[in-house]
Amino acid sequence: MRWLALHGVIRGMSRLGARRDGDPQARLIADPTVRDDPAAFGEELRARGPVVRCRAVLMTADHQVASDLLRSDDFRVSALGSGLPAPLRWVNRKTHPGLLHPIEPPSLLSIEPPDHTRCRKLVSSVFTTRAVTALRDRVQDTADRLLDDLQRQTGNVDIVAEYCSQLPVAVISDILGVPEQDRQQILQFGELGAPSLDIGLSWPQYQQVHQGLVGFNEWLTGHLDHLRRHPGDDLMSQLIRASQDSEESARLSERELQATAGLVLAAGFETTVNLLGNGIRLLLEHPEHLETLAEQPQLWPTAVEEILRLDSPVQMSARIARRDVEVAGTAIRRGELVIIYLAGANRDPAVFTDPNRLDLERDNAGRHLSFSGGRHFCLGAALARAEGEVGLRTFFERFPDARLAGSGSRRDTRVLRGWATLPISLGTARAALGS
Repeated sequence: MRWLALHGVIRGMSRLGARRDGDPQARLIADPTVRDDPAAFGEELRARGPVVRCRAVLMTADHQVASDLLRSDDFRVSALGSGLPAPLRWVNRKTHPGLLHPIEPPSLLSIEPPDHTRCRKLVSSVFTTRAVTALRDRVQDTADRLLDDLQRQTGNVDIVAEYCSQLPVAVISDILGVPEQDRQQILQFGELGAPSLDIGLSWPQYQQVHQGLVGFNEWLTGHLDHLRRHPGDDLMSQLIRASQDSEESARLSERELQATAGLVLAAGFETTVNLLGNGIRLLLEHPEHLETLAEQPQLWPTAVEEILRLDSPVQMSARIARRDVEVAGTAIRRGELVIIYLAGANRDPAVFTDPNRLDLERDNAGRHLSFSGGRHFCLGAALARAEGEVGLRTFFERFPDARLAGSGSRRDTRVLRGWATLPISLGTARAALGS
């Protein structure tokens, strides 16, 4: 019943809508060409106007509208199933399994002030800019160690499995006190649960997501209990202590603490895996840029911003109107859902000149919306940027002759965009040349 309410009915209706009249929301769910070419879909959406009314929701790929919506007090974040018709929402509530979910309260992604302010303030007191900056050396050491291991391999490698996933999970696990023997299990939970942000899942996908969420919930409960008994100097132990030491009105409940810890852990590697894989693929497809970066390594920060803009690890977000409001000439009623197509907004020609081109000297590359905006701007943005810059630069410095060794395969997700597999021929390692 829960699958039918959250996914089955929507999946069936979307297939009909996509075939019958090309409804954009239906296509987003049911048309595989949208996942294959999000840039083309964004252009189609933007050509329809700054705000597009679909059969059940509204959508935008306009950068200005998207930016305004992410920051507007007239809109709030959505939760899983919040845009469903009332009967399906009732079924969703009645069949809820009680598991923590990344887009259900009390996740930071699905709550608003005052709860959001209280939770985010406590997390920010631990995950400070200074703390994240200090992690850069750890990212570099981890990247070097992983590339040393790669250097000993022969033949082609799946760079996603061997590097893109290993680097961020090692870094975030160090930060959050996850023992080394648990890290591959965390990766497995992440892979199983990645489609949890999507709606319209097939029955097998839904079962896979449920399995991942059950496993992750059980593991997380045990991990937090362990850190309470054996606190370390990791940031998650600090977060637990900060919550316990705060005034009662500022403390996190047990469920809030679990939701926050789970979100930080999952988001800390899921999106960065995609950033690294997308970046390696994009740069190997444009080797002339690799030559430029080898000569001018100071351009790496802009390169990372351009990768985030052109192939965003998070493709879309959503907001719900708190009240009747007009946006870009379109009347939006209280309770209506607006899908913000970040992948399209990031290529808006009104903001980015020649928006489909990778430009290492683009002066406004950082205006992309891949980390959201406003009070829900990604807490881990600085760490993701550091991992992207260090991880990509170090890989291509070590393996300057790396080449694609096959087409690879994309992850079967819509909100998150990345590579499931990406075969690479590493070539001769620079260290082997003695340089």
